[in-house]
Amino acid sequence: MKIAVGSDGTSAALQRVVAWLQERGHEVSLHGAVGGDDDSWNWPATGARVAGLVASGAADQAVLMCWTGTGISIAANKVRGVRAALCSDAETARGARRWNDANVLALSQRLLTEALADEILQAWFDAAPSDDARDVTCLRALDELDGAR
Repeated sequence: MKIAVGSDGTSAALQRVVAWLQERGHEVSLHGAVGGDDDSWNWPATGARVAGLVASGAADQAVLMCWTGTGISIAANKVRGVRAALCSDAETARGARRWNDANVLALSQRLLTEALADEILQAWFDAAPSDDARDVTCLRALDELDGAR
């Protein structure tokens, strides 16, 4: 799977995220501070650039990080076709994939430990979107809202 990773800063947890993805054979592209971009501090630009890769199909999914995870997730959600979910635990990550078909995982540089990163990533990548009729109806409603922008 092609996974884009972007951040506006670096940390041990961010390096663990990249290593975890690579250890599992994902093709990882790096953006923002982790990729050495000139505007690495610019979390809106990094969030939008990485989300654009997912929306265009150049990446299957993405992982984004900023200090709280909030700003970069807001930026990513401005890109049509992206469902970025800020997750601080494994159950939230699992639910975001299952019920929301989220395609961008947003994480907090401030809160994330290496062990927690492993748990969240495992839950995210183990989960699949639900095919329950109610869940599918809700996802269609999200798509309609996205088209209203």
